[in-house]
Amino acid sequence: MPERLPALPEQPAAPRRKRRWRTLLALALILGGAAAGGFYWWRQHQALLPAGIASGNGRIEAEEIDIDTKFAGRVLERYVDEGDMVTAGQVVAKMDTRDLEATLKRTEAQVLQARKTLEEANANVVQQQTQVTLAQQEIERTTALVARGYATNELLDQRRQSLNGAVALLNAANARVGEAERALDAATHDVELYKVNIADNTLVSPTLGRIQYRIANVGEVLPVGGKVFTLLDISDVYMDVYLPTAQAGRARVGSEARIILDAWPKFIVPAHVSFVATQAQFTPKAVETEDERDKLMFRVKVRVDPELLLAHAAEVRTGLPGRAYVRIDPKVAWPAALQSTPSK
Repeated sequence: MPERLPALPEQPAAPRRKRRWRTLLALALILGGAAAGGFYWWRQHQALLPAGIASGNGRIEAEEIDIDTKFAGRVLERYVDEGDMVTAGQVVAKMDTRDLEATLKRTEAQVLQARKTLEEANANVVQQQTQVTLAQQEIERTTALVARGYATNELLDQRRQSLNGAVALLNAANARVGEAERALDAATHDVELYKVNIADNTLVSPTLGRIQYRIANVGEVLPVGGKVFTLLDISDVYMDVYLPTAQAGRARVGSEARIILDAWPKFIVPAHVSFVATQAQFTPKAVETEDERDKLMFRVKVRVDPELLLAHAAEVRTGLPGRAYVRIDPKVAWPAALQSTPSK
């Protein structure tokens, strides 16, 4: 039998806890140093700008729109894919509508049947009107004969009863015309409804944009509201930046702004402020002193001008990092580095 190696003595718990605390302390010092360095860089960068212009880092973003189904069904055709540019109203996919089309044919046949029923009802009305006219004429003749003694009052009563019966049949015929008209209207509305439902199964892009995600493939059966694509709305491109209290308090919706992307440092993108948060976005602890209030940051949304987006729709890329500059004082002129016209 081979000899067993002696078991190693267990390490005391106290040294392990000391090493763990040293690791946590070193990590905290690294993070604290990075935060302090970032804050120092931000302060130095702000010092290079005029007092009436604030800036912050961010990324280009766009609103996401889900293109989904109105009804449960199977994806029949797909006309675009991820990364494709689409325009407003462009067909991007089509659902299988064979069941709806079959139902539409049935309702169209019901419309034809309702029209024939209405035509028959109208013809019956004409026929009953003739009977009423004939009964009235017979009453007039019988009345004249009774006055001369050539007919009896009993015959005159019979003629009057015939007239009452003809009038009742005419009223019933008119009622059947109303029923036929309502049946025709209901069938016609059903046809319109199924045509709308079939049209809604053709998925179109609601706006100018780029297909960000393809979620469903051809042949997949989706529930009501099943997503097929996610579209980036190129007409609404923006950058969220965070400004401290003193600067965010002076920013106004509509204030001029500029965006410079890291990928295109010489391309000045004109923009404007479209949103200023009314509450601080992050508060590390309870605010009790003025120094702590100065550390509060508010989200400011800087939106790219729509006319520029239309001219450069194919070049828009979301997720690109950059820097936004906001003119919080309208009397302050833009620096020379931020005055160049957009060109590429």
